Amino acid sequence: MKILISTDIEGVAGVFHAEQVRAGNGEYERARAWMTAEANAAVQGAIAGGAEEILVNDSHGGFRNLLPDGLDERARLVLGKPRYLGMMGGLEEDCDAVFMIGYHSRSQGRGILAHTINSFAFARVLINGMELGEAGLYGALAGEMGVPVILGTGDDVFISETRDTFPGAEWVQTKVAHGQGSGITLSPAASRRAIAAAAETAVRNLKKQAPVPFRIAAPIECRLQTQSAALADLFCMWPTLERVDGVTLRFTTDSMQAAVRTLNSLAAMSFMLR
Repeated sequence: MKILISTDIEGVAGVFHAEQVRAGNGEYERARAWMTAEANAAVQGAIAGGAEEILVNDSHGGFRNLLPDGLDERARLVLGKPRYLGMMGGLEEDCDAVFMIGYHSRSQGRGILAHTINSFAFARVLINGMELGEAGLYGALAGEMGVPVILGTGDDVFISETRDTFPGAEWVQTKVAHGQGSGITLSPAASRRAIAAAAETAVRNLKKQAPVPFRIAAPIECRLQTQSAALADLFCMWPTLERVDGVTLRFTTDSMQAAVRTLNSLAAMSFMLR
């Protein structure tokens, strides 16, 4: 049994401020160590539950935050970008299930450091009429490949948004959000213990009966609300994108992988306007 652990940072216990998730300062260095430790807790729990192979995907920012020399040696690490599957890089290796560790709620929500893919560029992302954050978008990408999400960890807003998308998954609430940058957190040690226990349970349950993956049927229509009209101007340089209004555009694809790749390409384009 092979598990992909996709690890973000905003949902990690103890992380509340943008400085903690951006490279170049001491606060980030501590947060990336906590991120690595939560990934290790998931590895340890998955192996205790019977997983035979583990891939850990660094899924934050530039995808090079996890500390390779701090990672449990029983896992392999997916690092760096660009990569076609983004936060699901590693699924190319025929994984059986996905853990989402340290995830956060979607843009415009009240979760801690809430955003969707690119906080500068994207205000809302809707797929076939459903508003989705990163968990929903990438969970649908995994589902398209036949892989279910069986564990999610992050704050209470993330869990309340996402729980119904992945029925049968295990959940660990690392924090309670009081706003974008405030709330109540577990200690890193308590969070790690809870993640290890949930990971073990998730893998044991998977061995008994795999949950149905989250799938969105094609054709895929994506409506993207940008953070400014200038961003919509820029993105609509792409000939297949249609302008809906001043800050909204739409495009249609035949797969979730194509939709995610398009969104990630637009996020990269947005750096022209920073």
